[in-house]
Amino acid sequence: MEGGGEADGACEALRLLRIDPGGPAEPRAGCAAPCSKNVMRKQKHWEKVIMAKKRKRAQERERRKARQAEGRGAVEQHSKRVQKAIMKERLLEAKESGPRLCVDLSMADWMTKKETSRLAAQIRRLYGANRRAEKPFWLCLTEFVVGSSIYEECFRMNDGFSKYLMDTTQESYLDLFPLDEIVYLTPDSENVLEDIDPKKVYILGGLVDESIHKKLTLQRARDQSLQTARLPIREYMVKNINAKNYHSETLAINQVFDVLSTYYETRSWPAALKAGVSSGKGYVLPDAVN
Repeated sequence: MEGGGEADGACEALRLLRIDPGGPAEPRAGCAAPCSKNVMRKQKHWEKVIMAKKRKRAQERERRKARQAEGRGAVEQHSKRVQKAIMKERLLEAKESGPRLCVDLSMADWMTKKETSRLAAQIRRLYGANRRAEKPFWLCLTEFVVGSSIYEECFRMNDGFSKYLMDTTQESYLDLFPLDEIVYLTPDSENVLEDIDPKKVYILGGLVDESIHKKLTLQRARDQSLQTARLPIREYMVKNINAKNYHSETLAINQVFDVLSTYYETRSWPAALKAGVSSGKGYVLPDAVN
């Protein structure tokens, strides 16, 4: 009979699992019907027990994963706090012992709205790179006039700008530092920057690539009787052949900083120039010539 067959099968399964179906070890003939109800009831109970254990194990796995994730999160959060503290300490050390880097924003009126926005973005990238540097500079924005277009763009485009660890002032660098400590970096200078002196203050002109004002920063530095220098691009790099025959030593301020920062950490001009001078400028290291 079909029902009796299912019951016998259940009995056998329970016997193998060492579960007593409620009858004698060797069921007598003719007990299939009573045994069937008893076995099926116990089988359902057993299935419920098994399912409950599975749910309990699954819940325990989820709790274990949650605890592990919480632990990792605590470690990462702690690590981020430590990293921020280290970055802050390095920046404050640079404030005390140098070197110092100023972005001269006195020429902001020469730029269009689009160029001003690009300059604000470059300042953000420059600050971010300096903050991550093993040997940072102390940064200063000079002639950063409240209400000016560059002032407004810096606050509009840069989240947390007011908390940047750097100096901002409406004064000129001429009012802040002795003339003999100032080195104005301009691609038009005849003098090559050979090393970085922590006792010097390096000035970058706050102009973007689109502002083509030939020798404007050089003329400004000469009018102020300042020492000038340029990056040693042509001393360590060569012109690379390109379709437009374009070669320029004029870099964005964040690119100049990448060169200075890498050199200050590695003391290698080739490594520094590779880090800051993109191939789009038409210059490459000799071993990278096409």
